[in-house]
Amino acid sequence: MFDSLKAAGALAGLMKNKEGLKAAGERVRAKLADLRATGQSGGGAVRVTVDGQMKVLEVKLDPALGKHLFAEEGMAELAGNLIAEAVNDALRQSQMMAQRELAREAEAMGLPDMPGLDKLMGG
Repeated sequence: MFDSLKAAGALAGLMKNKEGLKAAGERVRAKLADLRATGQSGGGAVRVTVDGQMKVLEVKLDPALGKHLFAEEGMAELAGNLIAEAVNDALRQSQMMAQRELAREAEAMGLPDMPGLDKLMGG
């Protein structure tokens, strides 16, 4: 109960400092744009890089995979599955990095651990 009151007090303090909150949100967005996460699948045959804003930046296929991509039946489907798996791996990593950035910014602002803070700060 006291944690909830403490969080409510911290939130009330933030609302009084809207400029500080806006600046914190902008700092987090800038950091997220610079973050990079690379997911992989198929033992590294497929690598996907995303940024902290969950945008896919690059998809790399091992040349050996590309050489056989359409040579055998089912390879296109396998490649699609590997790409999806690598994208999901990269996005999962990116989400974890974004949560850490938000937690660091919240701590710097003196906020207690508050569930849903990422939504409040535009994450």
